[in-house]
Amino acid sequence: MTTKATSIDIAYRAGVSQSTVSRALRNSPLVNEETRLKVQAIAKELNYKVDKNASNLRTQSSLTLALLLCEDPTNDDSLINPFFLSMLGSITRATAQQGYDLLVSFQQLSSDWHADYEDSNKADGIILLGYGDYMDYEAKLEKLLAQNTHFVIWGAAQTKSSVLSIGCDNRQGGIIATEHLVKKGRKKIAFIGDASSHSPEFQERYLGHQQALKDADIKCNAALQIDAISTESSGYDATLALIRSKVEFDAIFAASDLIAIGAIRALKEQGFDVPNDIAVVGYDDIPVASFANPALTTVKQNTKLAGEILVESLLKLIKGQQVSNQLIPTNLVERQSCGS
Repeated sequence: MTTKATSIDIAYRAGVSQSTVSRALRNSPLVNEETRLKVQAIAKELNYKVDKNASNLRTQSSLTLALLLCEDPTNDDSLINPFFLSMLGSITRATAQQGYDLLVSFQQLSSDWHADYEDSNKADGIILLGYGDYMDYEAKLEKLLAQNTHFVIWGAAQTKSSVLSIGCDNRQGGIIATEHLVKKGRKKIAFIGDASSHSPEFQERYLGHQQALKDADIKCNAALQIDAISTESSGYDATLALIRSKVEFDAIFAASDLIAIGAIRALKEQGFDVPNDIAVVGYDDIPVASFANPALTTVKQNTKLAGEILVESLLKLIKGQQVSNQLIPTNLVERQSCGS
């Protein structure tokens, strides 16, 4: 009796994972052409037949997208970064315009948020926002890929090409923020924010900051980089640590508006005038930025466009159309925290 070939047999012959075989056989754009053709040729050689019943179950559409928001440390009970609140509104509108419903799920970082939404027919695909430390969630992205789940993440482009990501051009944003401070005559510019692989977006902003300093012939002082997560209290504590280090600085580029607002509070408490003594630039342009005292100069991310692209890209992925990572340009919003 001849044993029926399985996707595992094809994966072994092709030297790829079973999930890659599944994607290649349905012409997923996440598999490069060479691998796709190789897998399909082996499948033909082994006379492999797709289980139509399983395939039909798999391709059932719920006309629903899932938005997974992971908790963030905040000063209130929301546990949602204010930046993602505006993103939530734009994603909701964009989903409705495409004729889909949106299932919003709030996840704890420790929870099993990589559970398979598609196989349970809860949603046709997932948008991930605010997922915390990259080193913590990387394994969960691998799980989603292994499950053949359609998903897109907001953030810096991932090292794994099969993960679809949409984000702002963080390096460009870091450049324009620092260039603005340099034009204001500031030369000893501190960067407050985690600049490691744990925070890819902050890291890209820091790399842009370094590039702008280099272009201005200003040496980057490693002592002026202080780690902080995206909260006011973390920005406050990091700024106090910077002041106590006795390293001279005349400006702060904060990796987020929340960090910047905490930094301004610490500076004022320690007797510094903002912006005359220390200029401050933030990042995100959350609503409260314009109400800070002084109003915060910041790098704006286009949340309306971001929501539209996230939804459009996920739907293309679901339909098997060509998709790719995208970076959205940023722009500087000038207010009073850098002076006139």
